[in-house]
Amino acid sequence: MPSVPPVPEPEPGYRTRKEDEPAGAAPAAPVVGVLALQGDVGEHLGALAGAGARPVRVRRPDELDAVDGLVIPGGESTTMWKLALIFDLMDPLRKRISAGLPVFGSCAGMIMLADRLLDGMAGQETLRGIDMTVRRNAFGRQVDSFESDIPLAGIASPPDPPFRAVFIRAPWVEETGGQVEIIGREPATGRIVAVRQGPLLATSFHPELTGDTRVHRLFVDMVRNRT
Repeated sequence: MPSVPPVPEPEPGYRTRKEDEPAGAAPAAPVVGVLALQGDVGEHLGALAGAGARPVRVRRPDELDAVDGLVIPGGESTTMWKLALIFDLMDPLRKRISAGLPVFGSCAGMIMLADRLLDGMAGQETLRGIDMTVRRNAFGRQVDSFESDIPLAGIASPPDPPFRAVFIRAPWVEETGGQVEIIGREPATGRIVAVRQGPLLATSFHPELTGDTRVHRLFVDMVRNRT
């Protein structure tokens, strides 16, 4: 498994870019939250810092209000859904996504952003946002985890090297709507594993575990373009 970059702690008392930026100054790094209910939170914080963002943890609605963009990490989608209900975050998250908040979901985060879910738990809900149908655990169980070189449109396509992607109990995308851009497919299976729709980005794999920040840099650029 590739090494994980060091994880910086978010600075206390942060303010959003709009509050923090003096008139006429160069744009500051965007504040990008990581939904810190469960999953690969620390790894995403480190990758975001390496991509030029100011990473912070998000566990409460007021913390969500203070970010320019949000990452929903890999983990366990059913646990994440249940904790989002307990922390009263489902409705605030849906409202901010509907309002155009840039959001990146990896693995379980892809499931959370899907409009439609296959093989979920009974009653399992998603945040919705991307017009796609996602099959949970489609690539198999934990023991079926694997790595694969994935060409990604615009960031990891020739002449640049492919992205070495880590798949752990990963979903795949069964189908997409007309507004969804397919960014990458897993070469051995042909399955869709990376998509974008407007300010929303999702991958089946875990870029936060690789040390390669190209996916995070793409997302930070997406956040900058919306702020």
